[in-house]
Amino acid sequence: MSALKKLASQTAIYGLSSIVGRFLNYLLVPLYTYRYSTGEYGVVSELYAYAGFFAVILIFGLETGYFRFRQRAGNDSRKVYGTALNCVLIANLTFVGLSYAYGDNLATLLLYEKHPEYLRWFAWFLAFDALSAIPFAQLRAENRALRFAGVKIAEILVTIALNVFFIVYLHDLHAADPGAPLAQLYDPEMGVGYIFIANLLGSGFKLLLLLPQFRGIFAGIDWTLLKRMLGYSLPMVVIGLAGIVDEMLGRAILKFTLPYDPETNLQQLGIYGACYKLSVLMSLFIQAFRYAGEPFFFAHADRKDAKAMYATVLRYFVIFCVFVFLLVMLYLDLFQYFIGAEFRAGLTVVPILLLASLFLGIYVNLSIWYKLTDRTLLGAGVALFGAVLTIVLNLLWIPKLGYVGSALATLSCYVSMTTISYLLGRRYYPVDYDVGAIIGYILYGIGLYFANCELILATGWHPLLTASGFMGLFLVTAAVLETLRVRRLRRTSVRPA
Repeated sequence: MSALKKLASQTAIYGLSSIVGRFLNYLLVPLYTYRYSTGEYGVVSELYAYAGFFAVILIFGLETGYFRFRQRAGNDSRKVYGTALNCVLIANLTFVGLSYAYGDNLATLLLYEKHPEYLRWFAWFLAFDALSAIPFAQLRAENRALRFAGVKIAEILVTIALNVFFIVYLHDLHAADPGAPLAQLYDPEMGVGYIFIANLLGSGFKLLLLLPQFRGIFAGIDWTLLKRMLGYSLPMVVIGLAGIVDEMLGRAILKFTLPYDPETNLQQLGIYGACYKLSVLMSLFIQAFRYAGEPFFFAHADRKDAKAMYATVLRYFVIFCVFVFLLVMLYLDLFQYFIGAEFRAGLTVVPILLLASLFLGIYVNLSIWYKLTDRTLLGAGVALFGAVLTIVLNLLWIPKLGYVGSALATLSCYVSMTTISYLLGRRYYPVDYDVGAIIGYILYGIGLYFANCELILATGWHPLLTASGFMGLFLVTAAVLETLRVRRLRRTSVRPA
């Protein structure tokens, strides 16, 4: 259990940085959705959807490759780190150069010919983020979670401060006194561009804080090692891209596939993008778990009880995810105020997106079978299947169901990938997951949500009262069931052979 406690503590620290940092960043959603129209916020949603694809490509899967190769006997961890870091540096400098060479043409293609600078700012932003990925991986591998968390939170605080400075202070100053010296810094024509500038400067600040980790550049590149690392890692790019397709494709193509005029389509995209943010609590936990879980799974793979440990991890993971689902959905009457009134028309997609994130988290847990057996190509095949399914379902459902169709496509994709990954895992790396309990907890959570809705309609009781009652019921049920399970396992373990 000490290993599980360590995983929990590491997840808590990573989660603290993610949850505190992202929650603070989450508070920017009201700023954006109250200050900008649905159409303007649609621009933000679209460009960040595109950014998700490049964020995967520009790291080449070397984050996971670094974890894998630093653990292998005979490898110099410093040389592994230097090889990964230099490879990412060269690739991203090339990417920024290409953005300046072809940025205007791409801006015209995406209907942003009035603001080609948006794309160049994004190129620098993406490069800074990619360059920080390998140093962050080193911090995770060395269990330096506190430094990891400190840098992450510092970046978020700077980004938030800059957003408030540009969007609130300078905007209001310019409106009140256009002739003031600081007001001259504000250009009303820039619009949502100030969001991108703030995020770019915040990412650059993060890179400065990580400068001590960049000493690894002087280790140079071991080209033979790089070839082996890329052989392992590039399939992870396919997996990552497929994951981005599953998560981001709807937002990336809504503007072009909705059956309305371009302006209305962009408004619908803005509504969907804002409501997507209401599922962020689930995403935060999954992200925190990923940070702690990936090095944990590799580090404990050789233990005799590794598989039993992985099964226990997934069980508790699902319980917490169902708790998050209920937290958001039972108290949606409160969470809805994080977005502007005109964005709340899309609240119907929130439970769908939360469940999609839950299944994504289960898939992340199950993915150990191909990572620990070096079957990344087979894992890429599962991810590609999910991506193709997402593309097909989005193209079929968005014209008929709008952004609800995109949300349903995401959920269908993750359920399918989870099922296939579980079946393949049973063959290549069998873990005795408690499937009955996992499905039971998920159905129980969904049932409590619908029961709450029906009770409110039938009685007219205050939603916060019924929400608290059903949340308490879930927590008590989970506590009783898990206590009984632990006692049963203890009794079994002390029985004579």
